[in-house]
Amino acid sequence: MKAVIYARFSSQLQREASIEDQVRLCQERANREGWQVGEVFSDMAISGANMARPGLQALLDRAASGAIQIVLTEALDRLSRDQADVATLFKRLTFHGVQIVTLAEGEITELHVGLKGTMNQLFLKDLAAKTRRGLRGRVEAGLSGGGNSYGYEVVRRLGPDGLPVTGERSINDAEATILRRIFAEFADGHSPKAIARRLNADGIPGPRGAAWRDTAIRGHRQRGTGLINNELYIGRLVWNRLRYVKDPETGKRVSRLNPPDQWTLTEVPELRIIDDALWTRVKHRQGEIDADPRVKAIKATRFWEHKRSPHLLTGLLRCGCCGGGFAAVGKDYLACSAARKLGSCTQKRSFRRVMLEEVVLGLVREKLMQPDAVAMFIDAYGREMNAGRAEETARRARLEAERAQAKRRLDGLYEAIADGLRTPGLKGKLEELEARISEIDTALAVPTPTAVRLHPNLSEAYRRKVSELSDLLRDPETAVPALEAIRGLIARVKVHETAEGVRIELEGVITALIGLAQGGTAKSPLESGLDVRSVEVVAGARSNLHLLPKQVKMVAGTGVDHNLQSTPVKMVAGACNYRYRHSLQVTV
Repeated sequence: MKAVIYARFSSQLQREASIEDQVRLCQERANREGWQVGEVFSDMAISGANMARPGLQALLDRAASGAIQIVLTEALDRLSRDQADVATLFKRLTFHGVQIVTLAEGEITELHVGLKGTMNQLFLKDLAAKTRRGLRGRVEAGLSGGGNSYGYEVVRRLGPDGLPVTGERSINDAEATILRRIFAEFADGHSPKAIARRLNADGIPGPRGAAWRDTAIRGHRQRGTGLINNELYIGRLVWNRLRYVKDPETGKRVSRLNPPDQWTLTEVPELRIIDDALWTRVKHRQGEIDADPRVKAIKATRFWEHKRSPHLLTGLLRCGCCGGGFAAVGKDYLACSAARKLGSCTQKRSFRRVMLEEVVLGLVREKLMQPDAVAMFIDAYGREMNAGRAEETARRARLEAERAQAKRRLDGLYEAIADGLRTPGLKGKLEELEARISEIDTALAVPTPTAVRLHPNLSEAYRRKVSELSDLLRDPETAVPALEAIRGLIARVKVHETAEGVRIELEGVITALIGLAQGGTAKSPLESGLDVRSVEVVAGARSNLHLLPKQVKMVAGTGVDHNLQSTPVKMVAGACNYRYRHSLQVTV
């Protein structure tokens, strides 16, 4: 039976060898059962309460492909400690015909899911309660109960018992000077956005060395986040202001504000950076802002409760100048977030969202899979993958020859024994040959690799499917699944503003492109074992970014002009990258 092994440890304090230990024990169990272990999936220093683990998600993808029959792990809590997540994993794997077997519990059934899942959930709650109790004691002693704030340094020293002392902080004088500047400028009437821009312009690194953002300064007044709301700067340590709960739909932690009577307050005057007068001025200005009629009107809408519907390019746009993301700067306009908010990027132009979407849809439909380019890709990909399969075929031939030779030697020894031969090393030689033949048989049990075959009319099938999706995008009833399917074809979109106009660079995932053309979905990888490949299409447009086919010229990588009917393609093979690169110049 085909099996995979999953291993995990949750704490940074644990050793990476913990993974190796789990894998070794699981491999020994698989050998005893005669199971063929194909792959090992692992997650290091990730909590079992978190389902968004790369190793676990890869395991689920492989299970969905039908390539495995057993998931072998040390214990059920290695897969998850959350009761609901354990039940979900069990249902998903059972649906795909995959058994869960653990060293601790054996084959997992519904009974294990119920009882063990409940025990793991209780363990998490008990661990959280003990952790909080220990943190509260540290805070009441004037020590830090968590991460470090800007303006302070972690004190590293050994205590009288020879163990590291944790939770001690000291003031960082350079950062403290920056903090006083921020507080003073805000109290004088400057906005957090303007303060962040000046700090970036002066080359002052922000928290953790990143660029300054207005949100890091502003924060949330009621929740005590943001530099100008951190009471530690006036020598008051506040703990347990917020609690965190996991959203059952997304698996992400969401903060909730605790009642003030649950907060723990400790005076730490030695950590004061801001004096009372400056702190009072800042709080007074915040009060004036809250009392502004425009601010009141905005808050009355409770805009934070309205979840925005994702657009075609939500989260996919990148600035071609700085590499940062795009953000909304109006009802239907998008621009570089770093340029507008931080002033750290020179590409300040805004673009109509609908125009960008039209260009990207045109590129996805017409340019990502040019017929000649796809033919070249199919040929290059087939050669590379089949070369690997040829090597595997040669390896199997060597193993088969070695097995035949070992079998002949073993038969010769059997005949010698039948003739009465008895020597001290004969038994060891027999066992050695038998063990080697068993190892070879296990290796040869893997199916012979088949040659890769991609349909030559792939590009036409792809274009037809994307055209259908474009039509479905206009229908409200089918818009959401069509939107997700098209988004699955796109890795990122870069927008470049140049002297000649605007260039749009689209990067897609070749696995998703081919998967859609072959009747699969754009969001799931192919079951044929294709590696992820990248496709880049570079298109430039002036004015309103409309694509006018009759006025388009394509420029190949060599710089030679071609007409629209030609297929100027530059393909780079190597390091698992295949790129289609087009440069379009549109004159409107």
